[in-house]
Amino acid sequence: MFHKRHILGAALAVLVSTTASLAEDAVLRIATQVSGTVNWELTTIASHGLDKANGFTMQVQDVAAGPAAQVAFQAGEADVIVSDWLWVARQRAAGDDFVFIPYSRAVGALHVGKDSTAQTLADLKGGQIGIAGGPVDKSWLILRAYAQQEYGMDLAAETEQVFGAPPLIFETALSGDLDAAVNFWHFGAKMEAAGMRPLVTVAQAGEALGLDANTPLLGYVVRGELLRDKPELVAGLAAASRGAKEILATDDAAWEALRPQMNAKSDAQFAALKAGFRAGIPAPGPVDEAAAQKMLEIMASLGGEELVGKMTSLPEGVFVQPGS
Repeated sequence: MFHKRHILGAALAVLVSTTASLAEDAVLRIATQVSGTVNWELTTIASHGLDKANGFTMQVQDVAAGPAAQVAFQAGEADVIVSDWLWVARQRAAGDDFVFIPYSRAVGALHVGKDSTAQTLADLKGGQIGIAGGPVDKSWLILRAYAQQEYGMDLAAETEQVFGAPPLIFETALSGDLDAAVNFWHFGAKMEAAGMRPLVTVAQAGEALGLDANTPLLGYVVRGELLRDKPELVAGLAAASRGAKEILATDDAAWEALRPQMNAKSDAQFAALKAGFRAGIPAPGPVDEAAAQKMLEIMASLGGEELVGKMTSLPEGVFVQPGS
């Protein structure tokens, strides 16, 4: 049996000698919502020629949202999408040969208004919480598990939840019509720029539950067939992603170039979005599969089959890690 990590590590070792010839005919079709934060990285890859320098030509295909990207990928209309590893694990458990390359560990928080007197989740009893992503949103489930462990509180039963699209939860939270809100990290950054404060971050809750804050939730998803047949392409994608991250981690001028597509309404929002993206850059190195298994168990206990299907343990081969 081949070992995916060894294949990818070997491909990275020979990548430099093969990129020139590969870039002429190797195309990777990446399906993503062009208004999403992943496009800050993809734009950096394109503007710095990191795709061609790493042996491929990137073609970005706009889709309406994450589920549409998943459908396009499953139908063979895209070579790469960005999704969370739990989705990849569920598909592998069902027999689909998909693999995950870490992209971001950025997670959100539960925010309250600047005038809120709440100091812990227990103070939200009887309150109304807005949640982007639905009842099985992963951040919400981690916060529920944390509330149960720390305060013996059934957060779902002891509060009222309002579910909605991220922009709607964002606007409703800013208007003061919610006692708290759980939203995707970039909306959280904007809420903080507007004066709201995090009552507890998902990373803090996860750490209290014994989860590894360095576990990347989001990643590039490719087929195992591509990894086996053209490992140099998967290695090139990983290298281009890492190169873009290195630029965005240190180069403020690169962010100025991205500002028009970031939908930042103020300097404070822009600074918060930049800081949030940088904080979410995962460190190089292998994903801790034991930590991922522990997260899976929490997700299964609270999200049930709606979230994880019949999966009870992490399937082999979910994570592909360059150089490991």
